[in-house]
Amino acid sequence: MITPPALAHLIEELERLPGIGRRSADRLAHHLLRVPEAEALGLAEAIRDARARIRPCSRCRAPAERDPCAICGDAARDARTLVVVESARDLVAFEAAGGYRGLYFVLGGRLSPLEGVTAADLDVAALVARATEPGVEEVCLATNPDLEGDGTALLLEKALLPSGARLTRLARGLPAGGQIEHQSAAVLAEAFAERRSVAPSRAAPHGA
Repeated sequence: MITPPALAHLIEELERLPGIGRRSADRLAHHLLRVPEAEALGLAEAIRDARARIRPCSRCRAPAERDPCAICGDAARDARTLVVVESARDLVAFEAAGGYRGLYFVLGGRLSPLEGVTAADLDVAALVARATEPGVEEVCLATNPDLEGDGTALLLEKALLPSGARLTRLARGLPAGGQIEHQSAAVLAEAFAERRSVAPSRAAPHGA
């Protein structure tokens, strides 16, 4: 069967989406043609509406409908701590986990030479300006614990050193509920390096 040009174009556009291969794009395209017209066009309208109303927050760069966003505009948040994440999805994960009541900065990406993402593609200057604002005491580099994330963190560390803020990174090690025998050598090495005391050290016996 020859694919109509309009359908082929729809499949090609869907295939551009992250994580969508040719088969998935083909399945989605046919699904959109089968469902009622109002449902299919509702998706198009939602995309159009989101593109029109959502802009990066001028403070943290997270997508928002108002500026500043709800988090940056919340006076109850602890403005002394700034957590730097790679994407808005990472910010959502932090908020869902609970426990953190500070502010954020969304890089919008990370260094990835294989994907053509360089330091020039990250708004490091905006982060430095944000970190040097009065009241910011700590900047936590919460990039992903992989090669690209580590490279990004190193770049940010060098840029942020003159800011005077305390620079930290997320702790690494064994995941809760995990078993030692199933962990990689890198995870075990980091877990040992990040070990912490659980009881005061015993003093050496008198006269030893």
